[in-house]
Amino acid sequence: MSNQFDLAVIGAGAAGMMCAAVASQRGKRVVLIDHATRLAEKIRISGGGRCNFTNLHAGPNNFLSENPHFCKSALSRYTPQDFLSLMKRYQIAWHEKHKGQLFCDDSAEDIIRMLKAECDAGKVDWRMGCKVDDVQQQEQGGFLLQTSAGIIRTAQVVIACGGLSIPKIGATDFAHKVARQFGLKIIEPRPALVPLTFDAKAWEPFVPLSGISLEVDIETGEKKSRTVFREDLLFTHRGLSGPAVLQISSFWEPGKAIRINLLPEVDVAEDLVGNKSTIKKNLANHLSQYLPARLVDGLLTAHGFAGDARVADMPDKRLRLLGEKLNRWELIPNGSEGYRKAEVTRGGVDTRELSQQSMMANKVPGLYFIGEAVDVTGWLGGYNFQWAWASGTAAGLAI
Repeated sequence: MSNQFDLAVIGAGAAGMMCAAVASQRGKRVVLIDHATRLAEKIRISGGGRCNFTNLHAGPNNFLSENPHFCKSALSRYTPQDFLSLMKRYQIAWHEKHKGQLFCDDSAEDIIRMLKAECDAGKVDWRMGCKVDDVQQQEQGGFLLQTSAGIIRTAQVVIACGGLSIPKIGATDFAHKVARQFGLKIIEPRPALVPLTFDAKAWEPFVPLSGISLEVDIETGEKKSRTVFREDLLFTHRGLSGPAVLQISSFWEPGKAIRINLLPEVDVAEDLVGNKSTIKKNLANHLSQYLPARLVDGLLTAHGFAGDARVADMPDKRLRLLGEKLNRWELIPNGSEGYRKAEVTRGGVDTRELSQQSMMANKVPGLYFIGEAVDVTGWLGGYNFQWAWASGTAAGLAI
């Protein structure tokens, strides 16, 4: 088995397979290395097993980075339509679920099989269950990789082994270690797209609401840093989850508040105070026309309101306070569920260290970083896969 290649891609996930396929089909001799024995587990479990493989609306504004302009080049050169064209060649059926989010009709396995077939079409050399112990730059040019399967010599290296999210399927900090080894700056990694947690005692009044889901506006930050999403919120025994919380978690800063509007289409204070004289129902019955009765009862109890109070008899000040609790419920999370439950890692290799055209490290010719290893983090909804396809293609074309 030869150990001499034009390119070694470390990490056989979404970005890595995409890069290997593109480079190999352009005539490069490529080896694809992964420490896992099972291919692309993160693709397999994504989207409930159906892989939310892209978003029709994916653009630079859907990504977070210390250097927000960096992602523009790759995203503009490989779009969701380009990926759909690839899927069409393999006759993979898909559907739009919500807000441009695209899923496989059948299974995430379809995407894995397609990417593997694309790599095989370029005669990629696979090294699965192979651990890379060291990456050394050679004085005469190129790199030497010390691996559990022996030494590999390669002209160029792509680091595509992701971030720290979901360690149980093999996530490691290998990409960050290599970047630091070569003197590249790292933007501090943190869990993103992750459920937020709350103090158990403070959350106790809301535990009975577990299982209730509804569409809300959720926000964090102030003025220019204020970020708002309208998504579904899920009450759990431990706190809040659902797409709304996953989205806002990427923007939330520890110690800061999140604010939730449980009734985005209704100004509760205005409704209660303005119609006070004509509302014949008690408070719980009146609010139950807008929200599930169990949620109304639980929220009123938790916030210290009597559900059987007649709206007409309540002071305006109390009604306005209730309006504030429902339209601008402010909570301070005490943390998140961490990398164990995080869908992605925010932060990573500082993009100012990389070429936005090729993804190559500016001061280490031949060394590239792509996908989740890089400080480019997409919203929930297929955006991170689109970054994997786009950054992988950008590097594959540049090799």
